[in-house]
Amino acid sequence: MRIKTVQMSLINTYNDVSSTMESDKPKFLALLDKHIDFSKLIPATFTWAFYRPTGRPREYELESFLRFCVLQKVLGIEKDIAFLNVLRMSTELRDFCGFHKVPDASKITLFKQNFVGYIEVIFDNLVEITEPICRELDEKKADYLIYDPTGIKVQVAENNPKFLNSKLTNAKKLSKSNPELKPHELAYSMMPTAAAANPFVERQYTNGHICYAFKSGILTNGLGIVRDINFFDDDFKRRHPDVVSKKTNNPELDKVIGDSTSLKPVLSDFFEKHPSFSYKTFIGDGSFDSYDNFKMLRDEFNFERVVIPLNPRNSSSAHGDFDDNGTPVCPIDKTPFTYLGNSGGINRSQRFKWVCHKSKPSGCTRVLCCDNPCTDSSYGRCVYTYPAKDFRLYPGIPRGTEHWDNLYRHRVIIERSIYLLKDPLGAASRNSFSMRTAKADLLLAGITQLVGVVLANAINKQHLYRSVRKLIA
Repeated sequence: MRIKTVQMSLINTYNDVSSTMESDKPKFLALLDKHIDFSKLIPATFTWAFYRPTGRPREYELESFLRFCVLQKVLGIEKDIAFLNVLRMSTELRDFCGFHKVPDASKITLFKQNFVGYIEVIFDNLVEITEPICRELDEKKADYLIYDPTGIKVQVAENNPKFLNSKLTNAKKLSKSNPELKPHELAYSMMPTAAAANPFVERQYTNGHICYAFKSGILTNGLGIVRDINFFDDDFKRRHPDVVSKKTNNPELDKVIGDSTSLKPVLSDFFEKHPSFSYKTFIGDGSFDSYDNFKMLRDEFNFERVVIPLNPRNSSSAHGDFDDNGTPVCPIDKTPFTYLGNSGGINRSQRFKWVCHKSKPSGCTRVLCCDNPCTDSSYGRCVYTYPAKDFRLYPGIPRGTEHWDNLYRHRVIIERSIYLLKDPLGAASRNSFSMRTAKADLLLAGITQLVGVVLANAINKQHLYRSVRKLIA
């Protein structure tokens, strides 16, 4: 029965690929051949490292491996062995890859593991190539930089629901004799910090649940085009020892600690690789909320606006006539003031202007319409707030305004991009126990997305930049 299931799966995969090719056979592979020069994407150092061990031509060419990996991601075929079997039945796909014969699956795995560092160089080169394309597509959104860590879940015993349930059962038994114990926190503390099968598969709290995964950090712009991929492996931790966080008994707090501490090293590596890049707006979720992060983003990375919501764990109650967003409020009924814009001038600090909500426009001025005014001014009470005094509370854009809300809505774009890399492009479906293989697969998914951006620009279909599949369908 199992053999029959595997055969049916292979036949279905082959039929899907064949039907796609037959529907537009000349266009399917011709677009990639015409507009993407894979040989120019490969740096000379990669070529030297690939051929150096043999001192003579290899059985399979370097460019063939790269073409194979990109085409596999485009077609969405998860398993190497499945795509290799398709190649055995498809002369067109085999010719595109440049394979005179189909290699073993182990050759593909060794290619990823042995040359993951050079695959990362290809990815970084494509980031450089696509940056001006992004600016031409939408200068405004290309100037947003969005960051979010994610995890590549691995099939280990600790990810089996029975594993957590057994810990929770034991914790509940202990809590009966000690009512002060919280079963879920105790169960979490009883779980190992890493999987027994691989110490790099670490315990994480992601997407609302606890799992064991390889952790990585993703940067995209406001268009959803990936700008950087970082795996938190030994090399990363060696460069940035501060990123290693102490585990607590609270999974949500561990997530905040882990995400927040990874921000500076990820940005440092990114701008070191791309010194000519600059962005004015940074967008992240509430796990990055801290005074140090806001100061760092402004002073070290020169962001003018930082769109990070305030985290209740890091906020105290509002003092005086201000709400939790730093918006001035009426001293009598606590209604938020109206934001009038960004004020400034020569030799004057940036400041936000707010006016009483009962002050109404009248010609070139405003008139206060209040039965119980708190000021003698006919204009109404006017308050200025200064970002330079508290950049966390006033991060270059007033919190709670429509402009703030519209900017923060762009954060969902990185969630969609991570889903694209992990699911349609197959980076999370590999279930490899090797961090190097998992890292290579995620980088190759990023390369495939960026190849789609280059291709969309080359054939003047920029509106399809997010999906390479739509370009060759």
